[in-house]
Amino acid sequence: MEKFTAVFLSQITFLWGDPKVYQWDSSLETGHEKIDIQHKQLFAAVSSLMESSASGKGDAAILETLDFMTDYVTKHFADEEQLQIDCNYPDYPHHKKLHDEFKAVVGKLTNRVSKEGPTKDLIDIVSSTVASWLTNHIKGDDFKMAAFVKTADSMAIQK
Repeated sequence: MEKFTAVFLSQITFLWGDPKVYQWDSSLETGHEKIDIQHKQLFAAVSSLMESSASGKGDAAILETLDFMTDYVTKHFADEEQLQIDCNYPDYPHHKKLHDEFKAVVGKLTNRVSKEGPTKDLIDIVSSTVASWLTNHIKGDDFKMAAFVKTADSMAIQK
């Protein structure tokens, strides 16, 4: 049984690539607790989507996971944008534009999955698109935003 499990896991790794690619790690920490918790949840949703597809849970389970991920992206962006408004973040319009553009991409991918069905290849595209965008966005725009929020919070405390 152990040999079978090892072979099975190596096949999944071969098919899906290194699953750690889609996992949260400390290099993604912005230092803002609420945002980091939500980012972790988004990465968990991507992993869950891949697991649902790889384990053959069926179309309904995959679509349910995809819906959750899509809804959570919207919720997270709304929370993050409100934080920016509350702190008078000067790059808010640009940051919101990036969010809006990405929501459109996720919407198109979700529609494609609904029309074509959740094939392994399509779920791989969705997962890699979301995980790659999140990683780049967090390490770029969100790090800048979180540094500004931290400074704004520090200045508010000193007043």
